[in-house]
Amino acid sequence: MSARNRELLALVPASLLLTAGFAAIFIQQSEVLSDVSLTYGAVFLGLCLAGHLFLRFTLPYADPYLFPLVAVLACFGLVVIYRIDEDLARTQAQWFVFGLALFALTILLLRDLRVLERYRYTIALAGLFLLFLPRVPGIGQQVNGAYLGVGIGSISFQPSEFGKIAIIVFLAAYLRDTRQVLVQGSRRILGVTIPPLKHFGPILVVWGTAMLMLVIIRDLGSSLMYFGGFVALLYVATNRLSFVVIGMGMFALGAWFFASTVSHVQDRVNVWLDPFNPSWVEDEGYQIAQSVFAQADGGLFGTGLGASLLRGPGGETLIPAPHTDLIYAVITNELGLVGACGLILVYMLFVERGLRTAMLASDSFSKLLAAGLSAVFALQVFVIVGGVTRVIPLTGVTLPFVSYGGSSILANFVLLALLLLVSDRARRPSGAAAGRRGLR
Repeated sequence: MSARNRELLALVPASLLLTAGFAAIFIQQSEVLSDVSLTYGAVFLGLCLAGHLFLRFTLPYADPYLFPLVAVLACFGLVVIYRIDEDLARTQAQWFVFGLALFALTILLLRDLRVLERYRYTIALAGLFLLFLPRVPGIGQQVNGAYLGVGIGSISFQPSEFGKIAIIVFLAAYLRDTRQVLVQGSRRILGVTIPPLKHFGPILVVWGTAMLMLVIIRDLGSSLMYFGGFVALLYVATNRLSFVVIGMGMFALGAWFFASTVSHVQDRVNVWLDPFNPSWVEDEGYQIAQSVFAQADGGLFGTGLGASLLRGPGGETLIPAPHTDLIYAVITNELGLVGACGLILVYMLFVERGLRTAMLASDSFSKLLAAGLSAVFALQVFVIVGGVTRVIPLTGVTLPFVSYGGSSILANFVLLALLLLVSDRARRPSGAAAGRRGLR
């Protein structure tokens, strides 16, 4: 069976999952099984088929599983957001359509990825501008102490979602040219390869930028995501584990220093360490405390879709920001540990297919680009899931394709398009005689 036919078959279970999810919510809310769930499932399948047909004609050799995995993640998001707020779900569905359109436009405009290499420095400046844009007076928005959003009139968005892609594109192009320089003259000390001190310049620059982000935008998760993506790319480019160890050690040291000296970073860490402290449990610690309670209440198999208690008898919010920051807690509450593990498994499969694409890529830039995009995607999932489960301090990043937010949907569809572009080029048969057969 060809790759595209396998992709087509994989889209059917995703649509059935969405149909079953809406049916479960309708039964929970009104104890009546409505045929509206079939309509929603059919519309979603139609949109996915449109994306599939576009890929069949434009990228016939691309990975057959990346797009269906995104469809499954989008199903989780649409169903859970509908359960939280029907109006938000309709808006999210509209963003999903716009995301598909941007996905197609990206593929049409970037059939030759070398264009990104030529404009690496322009892309880098644009990425840095997007990262620090939320601190511009008058348009920057502060949420829970972190500066992640931008508001212009009635329009608000998170520029960091696109900034992460721009930074990865630049780093992939930069390391393609400098990876050999970074490993020249290395010495082995106690079995560990130590590069020359002068070659630590790139690490110091990106480390400094990550620390600057920690202070300026006040978000540890975003800093970890970008610096972690750079370290992962550095390891792929040089095959030197010492870069990873030194890089993460530097980040841990910097985070500890700012957590000890900068008040707003220290407050965030204190809440993470002890969210049930009476001094702040009703204020700063309320969000993470309720997240822990919600996940514990879900148990192994959950309370059922639509059955979780989001508001108290007086209308008070029991799970703050359930459609964005704490959507993973809602999923765990309603689907239990089994459902939450299933969602994480889908993310792991997506990252695995992205890394497989990097392994198959023939040129260095494509290999680094696919590896970097997969790494930053995985780190974003880790940052939000780790924050909700108290592995790390809670941050304001979104759960890709699941959390509510147009910026996240659009940016991650661009990320998916870039991975598929690399995959199609890597899997394309070298001989013309291969015709248009899909790879197995």
